[in-house]
Amino acid sequence: MNNETIARAFDTFSDLLARQGANPFRVEAYRRGARTVRQLERPVQDIYEKEGHAGLEALPGIGETLARGIVSLLIDGQLPQLQRAQGESDPEALLTRVPGIGASLAKRIHDTLHVDSLEDLEQAAYDGRLAMVDGMGPRRIETIRATLAQRLGRRARRFQEISQAAPSVPELLDVDREYREKAAREELPRIAPRRMNPTGASWLPILHTQRGGRSYTALFSNTPRAHQAGKTRDWVVIYPEYPGSQGPYTVVTETSGQMKGQRVVRGREHLPHREVAS
Repeated sequence: MNNETIARAFDTFSDLLARQGANPFRVEAYRRGARTVRQLERPVQDIYEKEGHAGLEALPGIGETLARGIVSLLIDGQLPQLQRAQGESDPEALLTRVPGIGASLAKRIHDTLHVDSLEDLEQAAYDGRLAMVDGMGPRRIETIRATLAQRLGRRARRFQEISQAAPSVPELLDVDREYREKAAREELPRIAPRRMNPTGASWLPILHTQRGGRSYTALFSNTPRAHQAGKTRDWVVIYPEYPGSQGPYTVVTETSGQMKGQRVVRGREHLPHREVAS
């Protein structure tokens, strides 16, 4: 994975973001990142191996978000946000590369948490979400933490730091509202997901949006579980992409209890849901 290949991935993603109506500043961030990588006098791989994440983040125009993308390309040969926007992601295959995660467990992790990168998996191992998956005991989670810390070449963030970076429930619900309203009006570009789409139809709406300088991508859930439950037009998966962000998050219509009929962020039902984000 040389510098030119990484730069081309950033260029491809920036062009796709532009076609899908993303914020111009986000588009330019990836174009600037591509220029930076292309102009480096030494391989990005060398910087990462000797200086870790900090060395990548210190590069002009890179920062934390693009550094995470570079690590994904170096470690896995893919840029998760690009594959997601193209509808070509195969997260279950990626997860099985982690020792202790077989095909069935990878499917449960993705169906439950929608993680589609090793960065997402690492965050879920620290913020408590991974423990929600059947078959994930403390020992296995600790093994996954250790494996990812070594593979990703840095210390995992402390739980407190992750929690502080979490978007508010009202903000997530506002992104969910925008996505569902625009999807209903057929105002969004559609992609042809690789999974659960035997005809190759472009049916999945995709939204790139901003809240106070924070970037989000939203799509309907396309997991086997969503199809089996008939919820591919109800469950919305929101991917934050900004420095310090975690996720993804799934927003659903509650089917029981006091919040029946309301939109809730799965796993964060106990937090305030009524305030409207600006």
